[in-house]
Amino acid sequence: MCGIAGLAGADAARHEHTVGAMGASQAHRGPDGTMHVASTDGRAVLAMNTLLIVGPQAMPGPYLDRETGVLLSFNGEIYNYRSQAAAWGIPLTARETDAHFLLRAWAKIGPSCLDGFDGMFALAVYDPRAGKLFLARDRLGEKPLYWRLDGGRLAFASEVTTLTGYGPAPLVLRPEVLAIETPVGVDTPFQGIQLLASATLLSFDVVTGSLDHHVYWRLEDRQPFTGTYRQALAKYSVILAEQVPLRAPACDFALLLSGGLDSSVLAYLMRPPVCVTVRYPGQDRLDESKIAAIIARDIGAELVVVEPDPIDFTKVLGHMMSALDYPMGNASTFSEYMAYRKIAVLGLKVAIGGLGPDEFLMGYVRQALVLFGADAVLAAGMDAYRPLATKLMHAAGEDLDPAEAVTRLVLRGPDPEGRIQDLIAGAMDNAAGDLARALTLADLATAWRPLVMTSDKLASAYAIERRSPFLARELVELSYRLPQGHKICHPAEGKRILRDAAKALGLPREVWGSRDKLGFASPVPSWLNGKLAGWADAQIHTALAEAPTAMRPLLEGGLQPGGRFDRTRMQALMAAAWFCDQTVRAAA
Repeated sequence: MCGIAGLAGADAARHEHTVGAMGASQAHRGPDGTMHVASTDGRAVLAMNTLLIVGPQAMPGPYLDRETGVLLSFNGEIYNYRSQAAAWGIPLTARETDAHFLLRAWAKIGPSCLDGFDGMFALAVYDPRAGKLFLARDRLGEKPLYWRLDGGRLAFASEVTTLTGYGPAPLVLRPEVLAIETPVGVDTPFQGIQLLASATLLSFDVVTGSLDHHVYWRLEDRQPFTGTYRQALAKYSVILAEQVPLRAPACDFALLLSGGLDSSVLAYLMRPPVCVTVRYPGQDRLDESKIAAIIARDIGAELVVVEPDPIDFTKVLGHMMSALDYPMGNASTFSEYMAYRKIAVLGLKVAIGGLGPDEFLMGYVRQALVLFGADAVLAAGMDAYRPLATKLMHAAGEDLDPAEAVTRLVLRGPDPEGRIQDLIAGAMDNAAGDLARALTLADLATAWRPLVMTSDKLASAYAIERRSPFLARELVELSYRLPQGHKICHPAEGKRILRDAAKALGLPREVWGSRDKLGFASPVPSWLNGKLAGWADAQIHTALAEAPTAMRPLLEGGLQPGGRFDRTRMQALMAAAWFCDQTVRAAA
C-alpha cells in the first residue's frame, strides 16, 4: 500500500510545489517517505507515498530510469515480478523490488507489459521518449486512482480529496448514490474528477493534450470451462494452493478471520501469525468468534478479538468517512475499520482478507434468489433472508426477467430513470447466456466497487496494506469460466468448488458445511434506531442545515426509523459526517 499523485503538462515543472502538497495530503498512505520528482524534460512531476513491504531497506519512490528518463510512481504489489523478470530478461538484484522490475519492464517493453502483471496496482509512468503520461489500474480495481483535466494539464491521485485540493470541484450527488448507496462506473461525487476504470490504461499526450483509454483485460472474454467437475476441482485446488501463499508477505501480518469459509481457507493456506475477528457482545446472531477460535487454535495463530460498542462508532465516524473519501454502501464498513485500527495498534503493516469467492462462485443469497427463486431459498432454511426474498414477490404466472430480479435485490432507493437496471442488463448481456456468469458481471458493475475500495481506503488510513488472495488472476478467471453447477447446486450452499477444496484441506465441518453467511456484519443499523437514535438525528439535522438541494433526499431519508436490515439511516449518517468535513463543504 502506497499513494501516488502527480501532474503532467507542458509547464508541469512550474507546479512542483503543488504536486509536493498533493503528496503531503496523502502522507498517511506511505509512512516510509513522501517524495516528488520532476521528469527530465520538465513536463511531469510525480509524487509517491511509500510503505515498504517487499523491500524494507529499499529507497522510497518515485523511481527514475536514468538511461531512458522513464519516471514511475507505483501503489500496490506485483506478485509474479521475479518470474516475469526472468522471462523478460530484466536484471534484478536480490534487494530490488517489484517497483524496480516495473520501471525496467516499462522502459524495455512499454505499456504491453501490463498483460504480464499479476497483482494489485495503480501506477503512473511518464515516458519522455513518447511525451506521454500513462495511468493504469489492476484488473479488478483493488487500488484506487482518480484523475482530472485542468488547463491543459492532467492531475491524478490515489484519493479524491487530494484532487479537490488541486482546484475547484463542485459537489454532485449522482442518482445512483440514492439507488444503491454508491457511485457507479467512473463517477465520483465531484464534478470533473473521475475514477480510472479497472483494467484500463489511460495515456495523456503532454504536447497535444489528447487522451486515450484502452481496456487491456476483459473478464467476459474468458471461454467457458468444458471439463468435468472432478477435473475442475483438481485444477481449482492446484491454483488455490499455488497462488494464495504467494500473497503472504515476508513480514508478520494479520488475517481478517470472520470464521466463514473464505477467510478460514486463507488461514489454512497462509498460516498467519495473527488473526483478528470482530464480535459484538450481546449479538449472538452476528457472533462467529467461536469458529474463528477453533481455526486460530488449529493453525497456531494468536486470535485477537475486537469488541466495538456504540460509543466507539460515534467517536470514529468522522475519521472513517474521511478515510473513505465519500459515502459508499458496505454493511461491514465499521467492523472492518475497527479491525484495521487494532491491526495498526499491533504494529503490523499487512492485512489479508477474503474478498472474491462470493462474487465469482455464487456465495450471496441474492444470487441464489435469482438462480433458484424465493420459495426454494426460503424452503432451504434461509428464512432470515425473507425481507430480501419479498423483493421478488410478484403476480402469479408473471415471468421476472433476471436483470429486473437483480435490480430489485440490489436497489436500496429510487431508480426513476432506470439507470441501475440498464447498467445491470448491459453487464449481464456480456455473459453469453450463462446466468451465473451474468450475476458475477452484475455484481462487478454495482456492489463490487464499494467493497474493494472500502478495503483499500480504510486500511490505508492506518498505513496498512490490504491484500485479497482470492483475486489472483488465474483463480478469478477459472472461477468465472466454471459452469453454474460447479459453483452452486443447492440454494443454501454456494461456492461449491471452494467448499469441496476446504473439505479436502481438512477444515472443520462448521466451516465448509455452514449455510449462513455473516462475514463482518454489524449491529450499527439497530443502534441507530435505539441507543444512538438521538445522536444520529442530531448529526443529520446539522448536515441538513447547509446541505445542497441534491443531498437533501438522502439525508431526510435517514430521519425515518428503519428495520433491522435497512441501511438507509446508516447511509444518511455517513453522508452527513462526510458533508460536514470542511473539504467537502468547501467543494459544495
